[in-house]
Amino acid sequence: MKNLDSTGLKRLHREWRRRTEGDVALLLDSVQTPFNVGSILRTAAAYRVSHIWLAGATASPTHTKTNRTALGTGRYLTWTVCETAAEALVEIKEAGYFLLGIELADHAVPLHEVSMADQVCLALGHEDRGLSAPVLQACDAVAFIPQLGRVGSLNVATAAGIALYETNRRTWVEDSGAERSDFDT
Repeated sequence: MKNLDSTGLKRLHREWRRRTEGDVALLLDSVQTPFNVGSILRTAAAYRVSHIWLAGATASPTHTKTNRTALGTGRYLTWTVCETAAEALVEIKEAGYFLLGIELADHAVPLHEVSMADQVCLALGHEDRGLSAPVLQACDAVAFIPQLGRVGSLNVATAAGIALYETNRRTWVEDSGAERSDFDT
């Protein structure tokens, strides 16, 4: 076994792009820390997020600290800056997205158990306060990420990464009966 070279990486990523269906977007609801936004941007680019809505007090993707953390991956993304979450919610609903809040909230279900549509927008909130009340109320479903340790919550960028992975993993599991590629041999 050896590390993949650049050609091997391109082949690997091309194979996973072909196996991944659906449309995933993000709503960042007042995620204020540029380092968190930068980390989310980098993960969003890795998971082919189709669009990001940056609402309220969310740090700008062009902020120096955001760029430093995103390592230039913002060039692979499209986003809309919205003054309010309400403005973003209108655009998300008009685009036909199923809005899934990632939040520790009453009646939230474990992320791996929630029913999702093929076109889903994951909503993530402020580092301390979580999703704002208007966004929480607008969600079609709310899910939490089960945790086993003594820490009560995750960093918002970490939660975004887990939620993006799980959302995409579902399409991979549904496709698990397909033939393996020659890359997998």
